[in-house]
Amino acid sequence: MPAYDNEGATISVEDIRDAQLAKIDEDLATRRNRMLKPQKSTIASRKRQAVCVRRAHKKYGPKNNPNVILDGLNMTVPKGAIYGLLGASGCGKTTLLSCIVGRRRLNSGEIWVLGGRPGGPGSGVPGPRIGYMPQEVALFGEFSMRETMIYFGWISGMSTKEVEEKVDFLVDLLQLPNPGKQVKNLSGGQQRRVSLAAALLHEPELLILDEPTVGVDPVLRQSIWDHLVEITKGGKTTVIITTHYIDETKQANIIGLMRGGRFLAEESPMELMRRYQADSLEDVFLKLSVMQNMGKRRRSSILADIVEKVEIPAIPDPTALDIEDGDIGEISGEFGDNVSMSSKGRSVVADLTLPVEALPPDDDDPKGYIERIKPMKLHHMKALIWKNFWSLFRNFGLLSFIIGLPLSQMVLFCLAIGHYPVGLPVGVVNHEVPNITHGVCSYNKDICPYIDETSEWNLTRFSCNYLDFLSRRQSNLIYYPTKEIAMAEAVRGKSRAVLVFPANFSQSLQERMKDPRHASNYTVDSSEIEVHMDDTDKQVEWMLNRDIQLSLMEATEHLATICGLPKKLLSIPVTFHEPIFGLEVPNFTDFAGPGVILTIIFFLAVALTSGAMLAERNEGILERSLVSGITGTEILFSHVLVQMIVMIFQTSMVLIMGFVFFDLTIKGPVGWVTVLTLINGLCGMTFGFVVSCICDTERTATYLALGSFLPMIMLCGIIWPVEGMHTILQWVSYFLPLTKSTESLRSMLQRGWSISVPTVYSGFVSTSIWIFVYLTASILLIKFKKG
Repeated sequence: MPAYDNEGATISVEDIRDAQLAKIDEDLATRRNRMLKPQKSTIASRKRQAVCVRRAHKKYGPKNNPNVILDGLNMTVPKGAIYGLLGASGCGKTTLLSCIVGRRRLNSGEIWVLGGRPGGPGSGVPGPRIGYMPQEVALFGEFSMRETMIYFGWISGMSTKEVEEKVDFLVDLLQLPNPGKQVKNLSGGQQRRVSLAAALLHEPELLILDEPTVGVDPVLRQSIWDHLVEITKGGKTTVIITTHYIDETKQANIIGLMRGGRFLAEESPMELMRRYQADSLEDVFLKLSVMQNMGKRRRSSILADIVEKVEIPAIPDPTALDIEDGDIGEISGEFGDNVSMSSKGRSVVADLTLPVEALPPDDDDPKGYIERIKPMKLHHMKALIWKNFWSLFRNFGLLSFIIGLPLSQMVLFCLAIGHYPVGLPVGVVNHEVPNITHGVCSYNKDICPYIDETSEWNLTRFSCNYLDFLSRRQSNLIYYPTKEIAMAEAVRGKSRAVLVFPANFSQSLQERMKDPRHASNYTVDSSEIEVHMDDTDKQVEWMLNRDIQLSLMEATEHLATICGLPKKLLSIPVTFHEPIFGLEVPNFTDFAGPGVILTIIFFLAVALTSGAMLAERNEGILERSLVSGITGTEILFSHVLVQMIVMIFQTSMVLIMGFVFFDLTIKGPVGWVTVLTLINGLCGMTFGFVVSCICDTERTATYLALGSFLPMIMLCGIIWPVEGMHTILQWVSYFLPLTKSTESLRSMLQRGWSISVPTVYSGFVSTSIWIFVYLTASILLIKFKKG
């Protein structure tokens, strides 16, 4: 009969249904309060479930405007059942599955998987008890289908023989081509079937399949469903499957209809179609979606007074059931937190309050199956090292680039950087020899200007003697008739320096030396060489300045020698003897070489490891491996072991090229030089791991690597001494990874110091500390960066 409110308006059946559901909310909330203390039946029920999710909330974004993905969701998956998780794209299915497999964390709520919390002891998640097929293909394109199966089989503890036996069965079941065919050469649908095969391979207890039948032929789709039904008959395998094809889940034992982060219903397909008098599951989904929308708009307290006057046979009274027995189904969502329905043949946990440690041992696993996670497992490392080795060494283009790049960089550095600049254009104006334009200066440089008979000096054209020695250092002398012309040409960039000799340069120099006490200012001024330098390039200016001064010293030493006088008599009273360390002739290549070698090795390792890790992560391979039970420690160390092979080869080539072919100075122990270079490369690897864990895309990783490259180059004493920096920057530079190691390598190469010297071993200590810091950060980021 129709119902009316207090104002006489007709009330629809939908309004009454909403009101009844609100009342059910209150009834169940009251009963739930009585169940805070766990009963024995609750614990037993929990043990009978494969997956239990209670009050799950998950959101992203800022607190003031979050994007809610899961909103108080409840889910129960009995053992041995096929559970169809249905919903439109964006409703939260993939996020829910990621939380179940332990790769994302809820903001609040509880998840129990195979008797334990994901990631906790006894859950088997991550680990071989679970088989996971993500939305992405998550396979290695360079591997064949058989090699892909071998990799995932080894991770699960299978032998190669066992894998081979399963491959033939899966190829036939999923209608795959020759298993020797590379994955990258398969079609998109075939790649998804290979991904499904990898999840089915080791016959896990819990099989989670995210849209496995997308793009699959209907006949093959039915074959896949028949196989899922077959493996769940014995009750040892549980399947959670999501799909776009709603009606194909009629073969599922239970389906969960998900919308807006909540469940519209969780029931067997036939029961839902019967209850809602629908011909298909799509019609059921549509009706429940309409009811959900209406429930959002209408919650009238007036309707509560007349709920009992109208009969709604489609929804039975859940209060007639014994909740503590756990033999009820659930609807959760906009209708309430837990709206229960009768469901024969399955058990649902009403509440979960005990920690996993309180659970009794599983009958199927008397030892608890609580396998204490070790840092590294042999079969895991075997699979990872095998995978990393072939992934790297099958890509010949990348491998050639990795090996050839440091070699070419070292060659370019040794050829282009640090050599003494020669052939610099130097303008010369020599008023002592008029009309000279081509450097023709007639004088006899081997005749002593000292006259024995008169004991007098007759120094003439000493400027020519000096320019002769200067031309041996800088051969590109350009003569100009006047100073004005020479300066004008220098302004136009035709020369790097201009030397002007006064007309009576030699005579004034002689008077200055003979009787300095009575030398006039004019005599002093006219006995000096006037030099104008281009100081824009300080390296060139310093070296040219050095050549100008040393040429004068050599000219005076020559003059003293031909006159039979002590060689240093006429030179400045400062003698630079053989240097304590380094070369007598400055060579910037030797100074910059240690830093350049370490920088090449360090940042190539950064690029190599960050690129490899990001590729695996973006393709879903890393996620899938972690769900399979691989730990972050195993992933990192497997990359280190494989890439150390490349690192040893790179280091050897760089050191041989620098010290053998280009004759860079090496006075210290070659062994320790090699070890320091290798651990510096290892430090770069671990930094690359951190970059790949922090960044989500290769672009941001490139930006971060470049952003760290420039400060290290400028502040680590590679191109400029640390002592020349600002005091604050000096302290900053001491904490950077390459500062101490660069100074350590430079000390071994040029000073010949051994590992016992503090300056040397501090580089080893600093690099080792950074390796530990980077490695620890990487492991923690892999473990906890789940979203």
